[in-house]
Amino acid sequence: MTGDEGFGLYVHWPFCISKCPYCDFNSHVVSGVDQAAWRAGLLRELEHYARPIAGRTLTSIFFGGGTPSLMAPETTAAVIAAARELWRTGDDLEITLEANPGTVDVSSFTAFRDAGVNRLSMGVQALNDRDLAFLGRKHSIADARRAWESAAKIFPRVSFDLIYARPQQTVAAWRDELAEALRAVDGCGISHLSLYQLTMETGTAMQAAHERGEFTLPDEDTAAELYESTQELCEAAGFPAYEISNHAKPGQPSRHNRTYWRGGDYVGIGPGAHGRVTEAGTTRATRQIKAPAIWLKAVDGMGHGTQESVAITPDSRAEELVLMGLRLTEGLDKARFARLAGRPLDQVINPRALKTLLDEGHLIDSATTLSTTAKGRLTLNAVITSLLV
Repeated sequence: MTGDEGFGLYVHWPFCISKCPYCDFNSHVVSGVDQAAWRAGLLRELEHYARPIAGRTLTSIFFGGGTPSLMAPETTAAVIAAARELWRTGDDLEITLEANPGTVDVSSFTAFRDAGVNRLSMGVQALNDRDLAFLGRKHSIADARRAWESAAKIFPRVSFDLIYARPQQTVAAWRDELAEALRAVDGCGISHLSLYQLTMETGTAMQAAHERGEFTLPDEDTAAELYESTQELCEAAGFPAYEISNHAKPGQPSRHNRTYWRGGDYVGIGPGAHGRVTEAGTTRATRQIKAPAIWLKAVDGMGHGTQESVAITPDSRAEELVLMGLRLTEGLDKARFARLAGRPLDQVINPRALKTLLDEGHLIDSATTLSTTAKGRLTLNAVITSLLV
C-alpha cells in the first residue's frame, strides 16, 4: 500500500540538443529520434513493471532526462494514459516534465499541457548570458525569461533551476542574482525553485577542465556563505527550503521528489532509469540499460531493458532511509521509518553520535521525528556519516 511517502513513476528521455559540460546524467545528442519506436518501447517497459504491482495508487509521474521537452507530446500523452490504466490515480496526480528553455515555445507548452502535464520544471541555471555560456546552455537569459513567463500562463505549477557557486562568483553577486530570480518568479506566480551548488561530477568535460586549471570554484567558506544566503533570501521571500536544495511556497513542494526523500517506491523506465520497488516485503533496486539503442533492442526482445534488479539488504535500506530523510526540513518521520525499514530508528543510528550532534546543535530529536537544524544541513554529509557509524 502507498503511505504518505507516495508512489511514483520516473520516465527517462535520454536525448538532448547538446551535452552540458557539467552533466553526468544519461543524456545523448542524436540527429533524429524514431518517436513511434520510443513510444512503443516506453509503453512495453511500463507494462512490464506495472504488472506485478497492480492495484497501487500512483501519486506522481516525472519525465526527466536528457531533455523531455524534445519528446513528442503524443508520447507523453500515451505514457500518462497507460499509467492511469495500470494503476489507481487520484485527481491530484502530479505530472512533471523537465524542459530546456531553448526547446519549447507556447505551442509546445500547450501541447504538453493537453497531454496531461500539470507541472513544468525548467532548467534555467543562470541569469546572465556569460555564465549560461560557461555552463554550456544554448538558451539566453531572454529566451529563459520568455519561456518561464509563457509556462506560468499555461501550467498550474512551474519550477525552475539555478546553479550557484560558479567560478569567481561572489556572495554579493549571487545575492543580487537570486533576488532577481525571486522577484521574477513571484511576479508571474511560479511556486518552486531548485537551487544547486555547482559540483564537479566524475567523467564530465567540466571536471576535466577544472583539473587542467582552466577555472577555479569558490572555496569552502565562500560556498557555505552562498548556501546560507540562499536560505536567508528564499525564506524572506516566502520560498522556505523543504529540502537541502529545494524551495517552495506553502503547499507547493515537488510531490515526486519528496517520494524519493521519504523513501517511497518508484518505478523507473527508459535508458539508465533507476527504480525502487517493493514486493512481498522486499525492496529491489532496479537499473535500466544506459545505451539508448541497446535499451530499445532489449525492450523489443524481452519487454524490458533491465540491466540490474537487486534486493536491497535491510541494513542498506535503513541507511538509505536515513540518508534521504534527513535532507528534508520536516525531518525523518520515525513511524514511517519503522514501517519501511522494519525496525525502529534507534536500532540503526549510533546513540553516542546522536547525543554529540544534538549537543552541538546539528540535530533536533522529538518523539515523532529526527531532523537537522540549519547548521546540520550545512554539514549534512558529516552528520549522516557520524550517525551511521
